[in-house]
Amino acid sequence: MGKLHREIGLIGLTFVSVSAIIGSGWLFAPLLAAQHAGPAALVAWVLGGIAMLLLALTFAEISAMLPVPGGIARVPQFSHGNVVSMAMGWSGWVGYSTTAPIEVEAMLRYLAPHLDWLYTAPGSGTLSWGGVALAGGLLALFTVINAFGVKFFAYVNTTITWAKLAIPMLVIALFLASRFETANFTAHGGFAPMGLAGILGAISSGGVIFSYIGFRHAIDMAGEVKNPGRTVPLALVLSVLICFLIYGGLQFAFTGALAPGDLAKGWGALALPGELGPLSAIAAALGLLWLVSLLNFGAVIGPFGGGLVAVGSNARLAFALAENGFFPKLFASISARGVPLAALLLNLAFAVLAFVLLPFDEVVQLNSAAIILSFAVGPVAVVALRSLLPQATRPLRIPGVFFVALAAFVVATLIIYWSGWNTVWRLGICLAVGLALFLVNARARMTRELDVTQALWLVPYLLGIAIVSYLGAFGGRGIIPFGLDMAILALLAALVFVYAIKSRLPQETFDRYMREEQVLETLSADAPIDPLATPGEVRV
Repeated sequence: MGKLHREIGLIGLTFVSVSAIIGSGWLFAPLLAAQHAGPAALVAWVLGGIAMLLLALTFAEISAMLPVPGGIARVPQFSHGNVVSMAMGWSGWVGYSTTAPIEVEAMLRYLAPHLDWLYTAPGSGTLSWGGVALAGGLLALFTVINAFGVKFFAYVNTTITWAKLAIPMLVIALFLASRFETANFTAHGGFAPMGLAGILGAISSGGVIFSYIGFRHAIDMAGEVKNPGRTVPLALVLSVLICFLIYGGLQFAFTGALAPGDLAKGWGALALPGELGPLSAIAAALGLLWLVSLLNFGAVIGPFGGGLVAVGSNARLAFALAENGFFPKLFASISARGVPLAALLLNLAFAVLAFVLLPFDEVVQLNSAAIILSFAVGPVAVVALRSLLPQATRPLRIPGVFFVALAAFVVATLIIYWSGWNTVWRLGICLAVGLALFLVNARARMTRELDVTQALWLVPYLLGIAIVSYLGAFGGRGIIPFGLDMAILALLAALVFVYAIKSRLPQETFDRYMREEQVLETLSADAPIDPLATPGEVRV
């Protein structure tokens, strides 16, 4: 039996997040955001980056203090017990398991113009047997790269990410040098032609907020990081800042590079032809045909890196779920190379089945629904752990943590709501399936009682989101008007947040869990914690 190896440095961990944030979506994000907000899409990227930074900070304090693998599933186990950790871990695992198939499908669609045998007919969306075989081979390749060890994985991902950063940076520079129409920022309704509603629409539906969410992968890899107290928080913050500069720069350059005729029908009707999206269309119009070819390469390498990271991160999440008792202990085993190989193989089987059996649109919806809920756990846990572990060394200590976490929790709630009713009801089904599996299968292997009381805050929280989503303006019935819907949810989030903090584990239960799980030594990489400290006391 091996053990996890702490071999990822600052650049490696930062690029884990960056690679997940900058997938293939950057080719389309500037157009989608501009259609919602016009030139004010720049403001949307700023506000979205601030929102993600708030969430990243809450996770950063926890992961720097408790650098355990699969943090999304493990952290709530210590703050609120097994039921909450089941909900968050299962939801995240299903989402991560569908991320790699989505990235593979994106790669194949970009390759289709060059490999006509991938699909049964051009534009059909139905893969041929050769296409299915290639998809399965790519999923297997992601697994093999991860199986060679975290050091090799980080090396491959870092190499890919340098290319993923270089291509959009080159696009920004060339667009700014080739054509920059300053009038585009004030014409056709001014800087913010759709007002505040347009900016919020760009954040929610224009791809802004969902472009940033890949920062969480650094949390799941925290158990294999050198000097986690310094590396984890720096990597989380740096990844958000780097990607803000990339996306903000692309939005700025894209807006200035549009020809006056492109805006003849206004921002809302903006459309640019091209198989590789709006950036390739502008590059072709500017005569930069070689850049179109480079964008084609970027369209393939982007999702390759995203799929690679998703597979590695998801293995740590399955490992954590096995540690929590949700999956069989077999999947908590570590290979001689220091990776959860059994978990990797489990995820490969699930990903292949999802790819073959589920329609692509359903996979995308399931991915969004399953991944999004786990954002709420960071803000709640960071405040709860301040009370449960008051004496622990915190390499990163957020000032005014209650108010920062409250703001982050409201943001997380709005992100769930902004995903739309079609995503929210799928989230409910996903959680119901997870709960059934938990009660039928995992419960039989657990020796401790269910922490139901600590999970009760999820009931009004999820029901409230579901009701407002069904009646609201984001894919719902539209009975609750835009603006009022978000005000109601912000109030709900504030009330539930206070309730969730009060619902944390009792101190004696928390101390017992920490001893049983043997994670106290992770509180300080340089000075292990004494696991025999008295309840409520942490001795170094």
